[in-house]
Amino acid sequence: MLLECFKYQGTGNDFILLDNRENQISLTSEQIHWLCDRRFGIGADGLMLLELAPGVDFKMVYFNSDGNESSMCGNGGRCITAFANRLGIIAASAKFLAIDGIHDAKVSNGMISLKMNDVRDLEAGADFFYLNTGSPHYVKFVSDLENFDVFSEGKKIRYNDRFSLEGTNVNFIEKAGDKLFVRTYERGVEAETLSCGTGVTAAALVAAYTGKSTEKNSCAIKTLGGHLNVKFEKVLESTFYNIWLEGPATFVFKTTIELKEDNNS
Repeated sequence: MLLECFKYQGTGNDFILLDNRENQISLTSEQIHWLCDRRFGIGADGLMLLELAPGVDFKMVYFNSDGNESSMCGNGGRCITAFANRLGIIAASAKFLAIDGIHDAKVSNGMISLKMNDVRDLEAGADFFYLNTGSPHYVKFVSDLENFDVFSEGKKIRYNDRFSLEGTNVNFIEKAGDKLFVRTYERGVEAETLSCGTGVTAAALVAAYTGKSTEKNSCAIKTLGGHLNVKFEKVLESTFYNIWLEGPATFVFKTTIELKEDNNS
């Protein structure tokens, strides 16, 4: 089976995009894992199917690089919006269905803005914060984040007694000048990624909650893969709405790959 694949990246968070509007593509978790493998396949943090659904422009079906369908991916949502624009499905705006509900998105000069779900619950622990921005996120302020061991420390938290069964993404954050520096260990990838959209969103809301946002209703974010911005409105202490994740989403390449039934890494 020949599979036409499109590679996109959003601040270094990279994805394989497949046009499945005709519902002809059905992949096993092993095939997805093989496609996302950086040595044996194309290489990506995740894979997405663009499908049709009633009442929206398209549906986003997202898989982590381990081959399992996962919760919402913010950078993935921005990249699939850019993909839909390339396919001619949408122009300057979109409404699409993801695993956590319907999202609005906007396209402007290579920048994609994605409306995230409202956040009404933010847990403040002794030295961490926990919230769900479409995916679960543990957020912790640290010092000298540039040299911090994100992989080892993130893995400890992701597999601790509380989170080991369902997992959590782990974000380490530090105020760095006029930006919030964010580094993320992602479940499903089981490694640090260059950027995480739902993680950046979670970090921005925690910064707002603690009075460390870069602006009153927005937060400029620095990741290893580039820069993003999160806009929001806040009511009460830990309730956020009208949340928008903004940043670039870039087409990398298009390729055709032979997919065999026994593809695996």
